[in-house]
Amino acid sequence: MTFRRAVVAGTFALLIVAAVSAAAAVADQTYAVEGSDTFRAGAGEVRSQTIYHGTQRLAVARNGATTVYTARVEYDKTSDGGKQHESASFTSTLLPSGAQKDGPNSDPDYLTVLNQPFAVQLDAPTMRDLGHVRRSVPFDFPSPMTGAPLRGTLRRLPDAFVGGSRAMGIAFEATGPLHGALPDRPAMALAGSITMKGTAYYDYATTMLVALDATLSIDGSLDDDAHRSPVSIVYARSIRSAGPTEAARAPTRRRL
Repeated sequence: MTFRRAVVAGTFALLIVAAVSAAAAVADQTYAVEGSDTFRAGAGEVRSQTIYHGTQRLAVARNGATTVYTARVEYDKTSDGGKQHESASFTSTLLPSGAQKDGPNSDPDYLTVLNQPFAVQLDAPTMRDLGHVRRSVPFDFPSPMTGAPLRGTLRRLPDAFVGGSRAMGIAFEATGPLHGALPDRPAMALAGSITMKGTAYYDYATTMLVALDATLSIDGSLDDDAHRSPVSIVYARSIRSAGPTEAARAPTRRRL
């Protein structure tokens, strides 16, 4: 699975196509992480399922005008082969030019908060833009797996309290075509559709991402004249703030 970062139009025109614009105050943050990958074929029986459960820390380091975001996660991965303990990391660097560059990336199961379809932080103008959204906003963005266009809508959710702090809610849903192999299943060519759904909550005080649910669903069939067996694959990720630590400052950024 490949979740790619969304943007918000103030940035995602609100949340999905370019990159996050800057941050107000950045705080080191810890998160609880849950996830599952479910594969079904034929009549709908589950052929395989992988469950993830772990803890993550997002650290923010300043070096002059450069800011480095590093997410590290320790997690248990449970599948048909049993349970394994794994670790992963993902780094994004905010350059003096305002550009944000991802890498190094050692997150094969897509569990770090920096490797998700929502930005880890919004700037104040974007928060204000989102505050004025009163109805669904249309948007297009490339499929995270194939590059084909996904089309959908972005909308505001009611504010909620997350970890005792008031947070702004955002949701999106988009669909598009799929033709070809998947990165984690290169031997399986599929024809069908991709649907991405997600919700995110941003703390009003810090503009940090404090709650995320993201699901990427694939429905289709084997793209083979000899086999037309239906296939369904669902990748789900849930990340919740477990509390901030020290605060820092970050300049404006844009995606490379």
